[in-house]
Amino acid sequence: MIISPSILSADFANLERDIKLVETNGADWIHVDVMDGHFVPNITIGIPVTAALKRVASVPLDVHLMIENPEKYAQDFIKAGADILTFHYEAMRNDEEIFKLIRLIKAHGVKAGLSIKPKTPAEKILPFLDELDLLLVMTVEPGFGGQKFMEDCAEKIKVIRKNAPSSLIVQVDGGINAETGRICRDYGATSLVAGNYVYKSADIKSAIESLKA
Repeated sequence: MIISPSILSADFANLERDIKLVETNGADWIHVDVMDGHFVPNITIGIPVTAALKRVASVPLDVHLMIENPEKYAQDFIKAGADILTFHYEAMRNDEEIFKLIRLIKAHGVKAGLSIKPKTPAEKILPFLDELDLLLVMTVEPGFGGQKFMEDCAEKIKVIRKNAPSSLIVQVDGGINAETGRICRDYGATSLVAGNYVYKSADIKSAIESLKA
């Protein structure tokens, strides 16, 4: 199980400290939530901050683009240091453009991920599974941390697993804690993104271990 704590719940005035905090307590990746205020109703960080995070992180940067026109910015985020770059199905015009962006990301030696919002059926993304490295299932509406987990969204994992190669990383983001993480694992998830559950915990090491259990 790959655990990717989201810096959306970290202290933005102390990002280096908070990255090291989760790294030393068992985090496998660092999840970087990029929001533009258009695709989702919030604004977070962009390319310069991602580059700064890359200089201090010792584990891979798992960059999640919740932005319009991700194809315009993908190469800039790759240059900034993204090791995994995930964009949204709903942000793209058509299937051809999705395939094109997946191939561009992979051509730079970066893992390519595709994400779906809660209202998007799993069947919509089945054509892309053989080319993807990662499929991210959102179990909350993207845009803000601390939302309640939607189990009906997690059930999409079963459809994805049935149709995907075994190598595909199935990641879940939204309302993840020890209980909801177990639900996702049982459905077949292999990576969990957790923000508040990790960063607001009194014992970060135990919180991360509980997600891996």
